[in-house]
Amino acid sequence: MTEDLVRLEVDGHGVAAPRGTKILRAALDAGIDVPHLCARDDREPPFGACRLCWVEIEGRGKPVTSCTVEVAEGMVVRTRTPAVDRLVASGFRMLMSHHNLECRRCGANHACGLQRIAVSRRLELKPRRLPRLPRLEAVDDSHPRIRFDRTKCVLCGQCVWVCRREGTGVLDFSRRGLDTIVGTFADLPLVRTPCSSCMACVAACPTGALLAKDDHGSVPGTRT
Repeated sequence: MTEDLVRLEVDGHGVAAPRGTKILRAALDAGIDVPHLCARDDREPPFGACRLCWVEIEGRGKPVTSCTVEVAEGMVVRTRTPAVDRLVASGFRMLMSHHNLECRRCGANHACGLQRIAVSRRLELKPRRLPRLPRLEAVDDSHPRIRFDRTKCVLCGQCVWVCRREGTGVLDFSRRGLDTIVGTFADLPLVRTPCSSCMACVAACPTGALLAKDDHGSVPGTRT
Protein backbone atom coordinates (compact mmCIF):
# COMPACT_ATOMS: atom_id res chain seq x y z
CA MET A 1 0.00 0.00 0.00
CA THR A 2 1.34 3.43 -0.97
CA GLU A 3 1.89 5.64 2.05
CA ASP A 4 -0.56 8.53 2.27
CA LEU A 5 1.76 11.49 1.78
CA VAL A 6 0.97 15.16 2.25
CA ARG A 7 2.89 17.69 0.18
CA LEU A 8 3.67 21.11 1.54
CA GLU A 9 6.24 23.87 1.25
CA VAL A 10 8.65 24.81 4.03
CA ASP A 11 10.91 27.80 3.50
CA GLY A 12 10.49 27.44 -0.25
CA HIS A 13 11.36 23.75 -0.28
CA GLY A 14 8.94 21.07 -1.37
CA VAL A 15 8.38 18.61 1.48
CA ALA A 16 6.41 15.35 1.59
CA ALA A 17 5.40 13.78 4.91
CA PRO A 18 2.97 11.08 6.02
CA ARG A 19 -0.48 12.37 6.89
CA GLY A 20 -0.69 13.11 10.61
CA THR A 21 2.96 14.19 10.85
CA LYS A 22 3.61 17.35 12.83
CA ILE A 23 5.17 20.27 10.98
CA LEU A 24 8.24 20.12 13.21
CA ARG A 25 9.04 16.53 12.26
CA ALA A 26 8.37 17.15 8.57
CA ALA A 27 10.77 20.10 8.60
CA LEU A 28 13.49 18.28 10.54
CA ASP A 29 13.27 15.22 8.28
CA ALA A 30 13.73 17.55 5.31
CA GLY A 31 16.90 18.99 6.84
CA ILE A 32 15.27 22.29 7.85
CA ASP A 33 16.27 23.40 11.32
CA VAL A 34 13.55 24.37 13.80
CA PRO A 35 14.63 25.03 17.39
CA HIS A 36 13.05 22.68 19.93
CA LEU A 37 13.74 21.05 23.29
CA CYS A 38 10.62 19.19 24.43
CA ALA A 39 9.27 17.52 21.28
CA ARG A 40 9.45 13.75 20.69
CA ASP A 41 7.96 11.76 17.84
CA ASP A 42 6.57 9.15 20.23
CA ARG A 43 5.07 11.64 22.67
CA GLU A 44 1.36 12.24 22.24
CA PRO A 45 -0.19 14.60 22.80
CA PRO A 46 2.68 17.05 22.19
CA PHE A 47 3.93 18.70 25.37
CA GLY A 48 4.60 22.11 23.81
CA ALA A 49 6.49 23.41 26.83
CA CYS A 50 9.64 25.01 25.48
CA ARG A 51 7.80 27.44 23.15
CA LEU A 52 10.69 27.59 20.72
CA CYS A 53 9.46 25.78 17.60
CA TRP A 54 7.40 28.65 16.21
CA VAL A 55 6.57 28.85 12.51
CA GLU A 56 4.22 30.90 10.36
CA ILE A 57 1.64 29.24 8.10
CA GLU A 58 0.42 31.18 5.11
CA GLY A 59 -3.18 32.21 5.62
CA ARG A 60 -3.08 32.09 9.40
CA GLY A 61 -3.02 35.26 11.40
CA LYS A 62 -0.30 34.40 13.89
CA PRO A 63 2.60 31.97 14.40
CA VAL A 64 1.98 28.48 15.77
CA THR A 65 4.13 25.93 17.56
CA SER A 66 5.18 23.45 14.89
CA CYS A 67 5.19 20.47 17.29
CA THR A 68 1.42 20.74 17.79
CA VAL A 69 0.13 21.30 14.23
CA GLU A 70 -0.16 18.57 11.61
CA VAL A 71 0.90 19.01 8.01
CA ALA A 72 -1.82 19.68 5.42
CA GLU A 73 -1.86 19.43 1.65
CA GLY A 74 -0.59 22.63 0.03
CA MET A 75 0.42 24.20 3.34
CA VAL A 76 3.07 26.93 3.07
CA VAL A 77 5.28 27.19 6.14
CA ARG A 78 8.01 29.69 7.03
CA THR A 79 10.42 29.04 9.88
CA ARG A 80 12.16 32.43 9.69
CA THR A 81 10.07 35.59 9.72
CA PRO A 82 10.38 38.68 11.92
CA ALA A 83 7.48 37.50 14.10
CA VAL A 84 8.85 33.97 14.43
CA ASP A 85 12.36 35.19 15.20
CA ARG A 86 11.03 37.51 17.93
CA LEU A 87 9.07 34.70 19.59
CA VAL A 88 12.00 32.28 19.46
CA ALA A 89 14.41 34.88 20.85
CA SER A 90 12.02 35.83 23.66
CA GLY A 91 11.40 32.21 24.62
CA PHE A 92 15.10 31.46 24.58
CA ARG A 93 15.94 34.47 26.75
CA MET A 94 13.32 33.38 29.29
CA LEU A 95 14.83 29.90 29.47
CA MET A 96 18.35 31.26 29.86
CA SER A 97 17.31 33.70 32.59
CA HIS A 98 16.64 30.66 34.83
CA HIS A 99 19.57 28.55 33.64
CA ASN A 100 22.75 28.06 35.62
CA LEU A 101 25.20 28.96 32.88
CA GLU A 102 28.56 27.27 33.44
CA CYS A 103 29.26 25.70 30.05
CA ARG A 104 32.98 25.13 30.52
CA ARG A 105 32.37 23.15 33.72
CA CYS A 106 29.32 21.25 32.45
CA GLY A 107 29.38 17.63 31.35
CA ALA A 108 26.96 18.49 28.53
CA ASN A 109 29.25 21.12 27.03
CA HIS A 110 29.26 20.89 23.21
CA ALA A 111 26.34 18.42 23.38
CA CYS A 112 23.74 20.80 24.80
CA GLY A 113 20.44 21.68 23.18
CA LEU A 114 20.68 25.25 24.40
CA GLN A 115 24.09 25.73 22.81
CA ARG A 116 22.81 24.24 19.57
CA ILE A 117 19.89 26.68 19.43
CA ALA A 118 22.11 29.63 20.36
CA VAL A 119 24.43 28.85 17.46
CA SER A 120 21.73 28.13 14.88
CA ARG A 121 19.74 31.28 15.71
CA ARG A 122 22.68 33.48 16.71
CA LEU A 123 21.26 34.05 20.17
CA GLU A 124 23.12 34.99 23.32
CA LEU A 125 23.45 32.43 26.09
CA LYS A 126 23.62 35.31 28.55
CA PRO A 127 20.49 37.45 28.08
CA ARG A 128 21.17 41.15 28.50
CA ARG A 129 17.63 42.48 28.64
CA LEU A 130 16.22 40.21 31.33
CA PRO A 131 17.33 39.87 34.96
CA ARG A 132 19.01 36.62 35.91
CA LEU A 133 16.67 34.47 38.01
CA PRO A 134 18.65 31.25 38.50
CA ARG A 135 17.00 28.32 40.23
CA LEU A 136 18.39 27.98 43.73
CA GLU A 137 18.13 24.21 44.01
CA ALA A 138 20.65 21.86 45.57
CA VAL A 139 22.38 19.43 43.23
CA ASP A 140 21.32 15.83 43.95
CA ASP A 141 24.52 13.80 43.80
CA SER A 142 23.17 10.93 45.88
CA HIS A 143 22.62 8.40 43.10
CA PRO A 144 25.62 6.22 42.20
CA ARG A 145 24.98 6.57 38.44
CA ILE A 146 23.14 9.87 37.96
CA ARG A 147 23.86 13.50 38.83
CA PHE A 148 20.70 15.62 38.99
CA ASP A 149 21.30 19.37 38.76
CA ARG A 150 17.96 21.20 38.68
CA THR A 151 19.66 24.56 38.22
CA LYS A 152 20.17 23.49 34.58
CA CYS A 153 16.66 22.13 34.06
CA VAL A 154 14.52 23.88 31.41
CA LEU A 155 11.30 22.02 32.36
CA CYS A 156 11.05 20.37 28.96
CA GLY A 157 9.48 17.33 30.62
CA GLN A 158 11.54 14.84 28.64
CA CYS A 159 12.82 13.04 31.74
CA VAL A 160 9.38 12.90 33.35
CA TRP A 161 7.88 11.34 30.24
CA VAL A 162 10.56 8.70 29.66
CA CYS A 163 10.73 7.85 33.38
CA ARG A 164 7.03 7.00 33.27
CA ARG A 165 7.38 5.00 30.06
CA GLU A 166 10.69 3.21 30.57
CA GLY A 167 11.55 3.62 34.23
CA THR A 168 9.66 3.56 37.50
CA GLY A 169 8.00 6.97 37.35
CA VAL A 170 9.99 8.56 40.14
CA LEU A 171 10.32 11.93 38.38
CA ASP A 172 7.48 14.42 38.09
CA PHE A 173 6.71 18.13 38.14
CA SER A 174 6.13 19.75 41.51
CA ARG A 175 5.30 23.22 42.82
CA ARG A 176 3.63 25.86 40.65
CA GLY A 177 4.31 28.88 38.48
CA LEU A 178 7.87 30.19 38.51
CA ASP A 179 8.64 27.76 41.35
CA THR A 180 7.89 24.68 39.22
CA ILE A 181 10.64 22.08 39.26
CA VAL A 182 11.20 18.48 38.23
CA GLY A 183 11.72 16.37 41.29
CA THR A 184 10.81 13.25 43.19
CA PHE A 185 7.97 12.47 45.58
CA ALA A 186 8.48 14.45 48.79
CA ASP A 187 11.71 15.78 47.24
CA LEU A 188 13.53 12.61 48.22
CA PRO A 189 17.08 12.17 46.92
CA LEU A 190 17.18 9.93 43.87
CA VAL A 191 19.04 7.24 45.78
CA ARG A 192 16.09 6.92 48.17
CA THR A 193 13.53 6.39 45.41
CA PRO A 194 12.75 3.16 43.52
CA CYS A 195 14.78 4.44 40.54
CA SER A 196 15.63 1.51 38.28
CA SER A 197 18.83 3.12 36.95
CA CYS A 198 17.59 2.60 33.39
CA MET A 199 19.31 5.89 32.44
CA ALA A 200 16.48 6.85 30.08
CA CYS A 201 16.19 10.24 31.80
CA VAL A 202 19.87 10.96 31.18
CA ALA A 203 19.56 10.06 27.51
CA ALA A 204 16.50 12.30 27.14
CA CYS A 205 17.79 15.39 28.95
CA PRO A 206 18.86 18.09 26.45
CA THR A 207 20.75 20.37 28.83
CA GLY A 208 22.93 18.53 31.34
CA ALA A 209 20.47 18.65 34.22
CA LEU A 210 20.73 14.86 34.31
CA LEU A 211 24.18 13.40 33.62
CA ALA A 212 25.68 9.93 33.88
CA LYS A 213 28.48 9.21 36.33
CA ASP A 214 31.46 7.00 35.59
CA ASP A 215 32.60 4.06 37.69
CA HIS A 216 34.30 6.44 40.08
CA GLY A 217 31.13 8.44 40.75
CA SER A 218 32.25 11.44 38.70
CA VAL A 219 30.63 13.04 35.66
CA PRO A 220 33.01 13.05 32.67
CA GLY A 221 33.64 16.53 31.32
CA THR A 222 32.75 18.42 34.47
CA ARG A 223 35.16 20.74 36.23
CA THR A 224 35.13 21.79 39.83
